[in-house]
Amino acid sequence: MATPRLLDDIGAKLSELAANSPARDIEKNVKAMLGSALSKLDLVTREEFEVQREVLAHARQKLAELELRIAQLEGPPPVVAAKPADVGTAESADKADKPA
Repeated sequence: MATPRLLDDIGAKLSELAANSPARDIEKNVKAMLGSALSKLDLVTREEFEVQREVLAHARQKLAELELRIAQLEGPPPVVAAKPADVGTAESADKADKPA
């Protein structure tokens, strides 16, 4: 029955070594450094990002509606009737035939 106890002791010592290994310390230090660096950045959560995306989509939709309304209120541009040119008409020929 000494064999199971020996295996338990070896397993416990290996677990203790793994918990206290330099790799574990390095992992903790890297996590702490990354956490510190990321906390200095101006980041937002995914939820805040999604809320702002919805606000922007709503603003864009409202802008399109207002642009359409302005276009409807302004109406089509007025049509300016062009005056016929005197050149080449019967009146201009009459004027040319009359002495001054």
